Amino acid sequence: MTTGGYDLDLSKIWLFSTSSAKDLRMIRKALEEVSVPPGRVLTEQGTIGREFFLIVSGQASVKRNNRKVATLGPGQYFGELALLDRRPRSASVISDTDMHLLVLGQRQFNGVLDAVPALSRKMLAAMATRLREADDKAYN
Repeated sequence: MTTGGYDLDLSKIWLFSTSSAKDLRMIRKALEEVSVPPGRVLTEQGTIGREFFLIVSGQASVKRNNRKVATLGPGQYFGELALLDRRPRSASVISDTDMHLLVLGQRQFNGVLDAVPALSRKMLAAMATRLREADDKAYN
């Protein structure tokens, strides 16, 4: 798949690395390619989330209550929590550089999770890791 001049092998991204060739083709069809300039608000804390984002290239800042809490880069993703629990976004994400993103809307995201059960398990494992890291920060 070519994204903004980039060759992207989805199987090299941890989230999709155990997906079959058939599943990867289905995921590719569901993804929308988007390019954004620096300074674009990709998600806004407190708003209802309707998209899941996967970073192909570029860098973004994650802010909670206007305080930078993380930096995201190629191969990382965000936006899944709001799609899974249908609650407001827990953080804002703003592009720091030009970025190329792959985006799944709510319907496509749900379709991919239904069609590729291993993806749901990987997302659960990733969320468990994030929760443990947040707990470690809170209690240490």
